[in-house]
Amino acid sequence: MKHTIARLYFALPLLFVVVVSAANNGFLAPRQPLVVAHRGLLLQAPENTLANYRACLELRLGFEMDVLRSRDGKLVCIHDQTVNRTTNGEGRVDELTLKQIQDLDAGGWFDVKFAGQRVPTIDAVFRLLAEYPDANVLVAVDIKQDDLQVEGELVRLARRHDVLDRLLFIGRTITNAPVRERLRRASGKAQIARVAHNSEELVGSIDDQLTDWVYVRYLPSAEEVKRIHEKRKRVFIAGASVAGNETVNWQRATEIGIDAILTDYSLELSAQLRE
Repeated sequence: MKHTIARLYFALPLLFVVVVSAANNGFLAPRQPLVVAHRGLLLQAPENTLANYRACLELRLGFEMDVLRSRDGKLVCIHDQTVNRTTNGEGRVDELTLKQIQDLDAGGWFDVKFAGQRVPTIDAVFRLLAEYPDANVLVAVDIKQDDLQVEGELVRLARRHDVLDRLLFIGRTITNAPVRERLRRASGKAQIARVAHNSEELVGSIDDQLTDWVYVRYLPSAEEVKRIHEKRKRVFIAGASVAGNETVNWQRATEIGIDAILTDYSLELSAQLRE
């Protein structure tokens, strides 16, 4: 890779390395939530790039990644339906070939230091994750692609690189029962989430036999978290209550036993957990 992880570190403030270098993510410290960096360290590096994700893994942080498909059927890691915002090109992802997409610069828009970063394939992201077998992290796979094959293809790629046990499938998974069913058919070991926007929706999400995680988009009560755990499921929280620099809500989420937190401020959350 043209821009190595060392180059990434030099490009970021020294605090970026110091604050989180000793962070642990919850598997090693019971009751501490896993930290999941939204689109990677999106405030410090270009989102959804290998340089960004490698930094997460070096720091033992989990990350969220997005899944779409190119015109020639390749699964790529990009958030938007177009390449306009995060590359130096234009066009819909599904109207560009993989070669056309990867010819674009996916880093220079963020900072010239990251010029040359490319839109990675999902295969490349899973391969990178496999390079860190001892990193006890959670990677949230946001399925944005809408077809009947993507779930099985993702599971096959994850198995090829032996990373399925560190993936949590979100995105269309959390609201779409057929997506959950296809994932479960693809593997009984796939970790599948279903959303609950409030206490009323929580009932169905807890009882869903296809799921392993409840994806809450509100700060639940301690009793609700206890009920989820009693069903031998885990709790993933995202949304406005934790996405920002929400120190009070992070503390509350930790106290009530939430298992993973998705946030834009993963470095700050990691530092708070260490304290």
